[in-house]
Amino acid sequence: MFALAFSILFKYCSAINLSEKTAIWLSGFTALAQVAGVLISLYLIEKKGRRPLVLSSLFFVTLSLIGLGSCFYLGRISSGEIGNPGIDENNECSHKLAIVWSGVTTYCYDCTSMENCGFYDGVCASGDENGPSDYELDDGSNWQFEKCNEIHYGYLSVGFMVAYLFSFGLAMGPLPWTINSEIYPLEYRSLAVSFSTATNWIGNFVVSATFLTISSPSVLTRYGAFWLYGAVALLGLGWLSTALPETKGKSLEEIEELFRRPGDNNQNSSLTKEQREAIAKVAVAGGGH
Repeated sequence: MFALAFSILFKYCSAINLSEKTAIWLSGFTALAQVAGVLISLYLIEKKGRRPLVLSSLFFVTLSLIGLGSCFYLGRISSGEIGNPGIDENNECSHKLAIVWSGVTTYCYDCTSMENCGFYDGVCASGDENGPSDYELDDGSNWQFEKCNEIHYGYLSVGFMVAYLFSFGLAMGPLPWTINSEIYPLEYRSLAVSFSTATNWIGNFVVSATFLTISSPSVLTRYGAFWLYGAVALLGLGWLSTALPETKGKSLEEIEELFRRPGDNNQNSSLTKEQREAIAKVAVAGGGH
């Protein structure tokens, strides 16, 4: 998760004309934000409980992701407009195949996000870092390639990134492991935790492997990608607000009863009462409760 955050931060530091050294320093501050969130969660977990922390964390994660996407969008529409935008068959930089937007190059942001395209004087044209390939620049023209000179909201996007990592560290980072060690029946706990851990890392892999694709101009764009993540977080918040009980101060047997359905058979267990009590004592002694 932090590797993904760092790659986004590094790319945007470049976009707002900050050096690689600045990007590395800022990545350190973002890492400290998540550490701070984890340390606060260690202090609050037994005082406030699991449920309030998880729901609060996910709420602020949702806001941070929506805010981050909004910064990308506002940066786009404030980057400089294309004069008379439209599809020009003689100019490959005038449009791009896209899924969720028209694909017509309307702003400098759209233009410099496309491969081998640059912006100057309200025109998006093909070229390279030295200038456009089919046009002669006038005196005083400013050729912008790979990034726009006037990118606003860059520092605000870094702020939302820090807020996201802090909010994530507050509960969504550490507490799923705590809750997973509590909610499963004792005889199935090892297998269930293994499945949940595998699901977590598969999810991390899918997000990391698909981010560059779905955030490309031809798919969801950068702001669309973060709004998608925010929507998923919002759905998770709604589901957890109805499905996640509070486990603070409860024994492992009491927690198991919280998830028992009306038709479940209490006697349908492969463990004897003595074995269940022994496992519970070991789990408590080992920090599982």
